Amino acid sequence: MTMVQRWSGVEVRALREAMRMSLREFAAHLGISERMISKWEAGKENIHPRPVNQGALDTCLKRCDPDIQSRFAAKTGGSLAAGAGEDLPVTPIGDSQVQHPSDGRPMVKVDGSVYLSGPSNDPVWLAAFYIDVHPVSNAEYALFTTATGRAVPEHWKNGEVPEEIAGHPVVMVTWEDATAYAKWAGKELPSSQQWEKAARGTRGTVYPWGDQPTPAKCNVREHGIGSTTPGDRYQSGVSPYGVYDLCGNVWEWCATESRHGRYELKGGAWTSPFNRATPSSFNDAAMSMYDDDTGFRCAVSAEALEQQLQAGS
Repeated sequence: MTMVQRWSGVEVRALREAMRMSLREFAAHLGISERMISKWEAGKENIHPRPVNQGALDTCLKRCDPDIQSRFAAKTGGSLAAGAGEDLPVTPIGDSQVQHPSDGRPMVKVDGSVYLSGPSNDPVWLAAFYIDVHPVSNAEYALFTTATGRAVPEHWKNGEVPEEIAGHPVVMVTWEDATAYAKWAGKELPSSQQWEKAARGTRGTVYPWGDQPTPAKCNVREHGIGSTTPGDRYQSGVSPYGVYDLCGNVWEWCATESRHGRYELKGGAWTSPFNRATPSSFNDAAMSMYDDDTGFRCAVSAEALEQQLQAGS
């Protein structure tokens, strides 16, 4: 396949024309304003979109059919580099962590921008938010149950966390349990779209690490591990924001209600086949459901957390 080393207004116009779209249609396809597309095209080779939009253009080109790619290559001449069909490298987006002032857990910021959502890669705008780097562990959930008196998960021995799974994601928690923890920590459960963006970045990659189906990068059924694993184990499977376990290990509760009394779950689990761990896939369950492959992580709006951090500094 062909790829663009760095997009300018020249390549933007070439792609739009290769796709035989009007300015309005192309802007809607990318989730970017028509005025912005016009600005890029008018600037020609002297203007370069921001990295987040470069990523969206990369994905748009990559998913075009061969005829469109051929027309695009003919229009751009020597501005393309030949590729061998391999994944483009996933450029890290999040490069810093903060500790949440309530529960002390590391979180990373996901900037406000358009990302490509769902199996059809629809452009969706999300405001900035922070998300936990790891799913909530058994040890961390124990702090919550001790502080609040909430019932502990039924698989803990004598009501205490078994030492061998202290760093594993907590499981056997209902949506209400997860929501109660998030409220106690001054956070909330992520929406399914927030969760998916944290997993896929802005380029619409299939998996957190890119487009190659690589089960070795996550804890899924094919490995035969037969249980949860520590939340920081799969370092090669982190998302572009540096978030762990967004494929496999445990299904994660989200704040998004699919229908009355049911909420979305994301990410697949150690019990799931690899093809169920795709971050764009849909799954849901009754809010009262709890199982040995279901946990959660938390999120918080960027505005809320940054105000807290400033107040504490």
